[in-house]
Amino acid sequence: MESVEIRTAEDGEIMVRGTSVFDGYLQPDGSVRSALDADGWLATGDIGRIDEDGYLWLTDRKKEMIITSTGKNVSPALVENALKEHPLVGQAMVHGDNRSYLVALLVLDPESAPAWAAKHGIDTDGGLAALVRHPEVRAEVDRAVAAANTRLNRTEQVKRYELLAEEWGPASGELTPSLKMRRRVIRDKYADALTALYDD
Repeated sequence: MESVEIRTAEDGEIMVRGTSVFDGYLQPDGSVRSALDADGWLATGDIGRIDEDGYLWLTDRKKEMIITSTGKNVSPALVENALKEHPLVGQAMVHGDNRSYLVALLVLDPESAPAWAAKHGIDTDGGLAALVRHPEVRAEVDRAVAAANTRLNRTEQVKRYELLAEEWGPASGELTPSLKMRRRVIRDKYADALTALYDD
C-alpha cells in the first residue's frame, strides 16, 4: 500500500509507518495514548520477513517466540508447521524457552494415523493409544521429525519429542474456540513430559 512503509526490526518484528496507521489508543478522558515510537513506527507484534521481491511473510506472533538459552529466537509456528507436514502428525507444539534445544509434543492425527496403520498392516483396534506405542508408527514419526529437521536450521531442530494419542481441542482446554493453541495450558498439562524430554 502506498500509504504505508514496512520494515522489520532486528528481532524480526514487523514495523509499519504511514498516514493510514492509527495514532494510538483513545483514553477515557478523550486523549490518545500513542502507540508509535519516536520515529512514527508502529510495532505490530508480528514476526516476519520481507523477501527479495518485496513480499511480506508473516511467520509468528512476537509474544510466542521461543528464546533459547543461547539467546537465539525461534518461531514455534515455523517448526510446528514443518512437523505437521507428515500425515501422521495432526498437532504439534514445540518447547524450548531458556533451554539449549527444542523438544516437541506431537499428537497423532485421528483420521490419518489409523488409515496409515491399516495400509501398513497394523491392527487399529486399540485406537490411537495403541498406535502411539506401536514400533512401526514410532519409527515413521522418527522419520517425520528427521525430515522436518532437514528443512530447519540447527537452532530450530527438534531433538526429542513425546508422541500423544489424545487430540487437543476447545472442550479439553488446549485450544481456543477459534482453534488457536493455548500454549500455557498445554505446557502446564504436560509439564512432566516436557521436563522428562530434557532428562539425560
